[in-house]
Amino acid sequence: MTSRRGQLLGCLAVALVVACAGCQRAPSIDVIGSFLPVWMLCLTVAVALSFLVRYFLLRYHTESEVGPLALFYPCVVILLTCTLWLVFFR
Repeated sequence: MTSRRGQLLGCLAVALVVACAGCQRAPSIDVIGSFLPVWMLCLTVAVALSFLVRYFLLRYHTESEVGPLALFYPCVVILLTCTLWLVFFR
């Protein structure tokens, strides 16, 4: 029974070390003296751009053709967030 507990603690220790090593070089930017993760900036810009997408869809009367809006706009935000992160910070 103790060997099983030792294996569990060993696996937990390895998982903790791997999880902490992933945070070592997280890209961040300096905004007024506060370091923010880059994904927050990308998400903020993507939300603003999704409002722009909605404006153009309404302007050209095509919003009714994109499918369920509750699924479409979050997907637009995710797509724009990932695209911005890949283009500018990778």
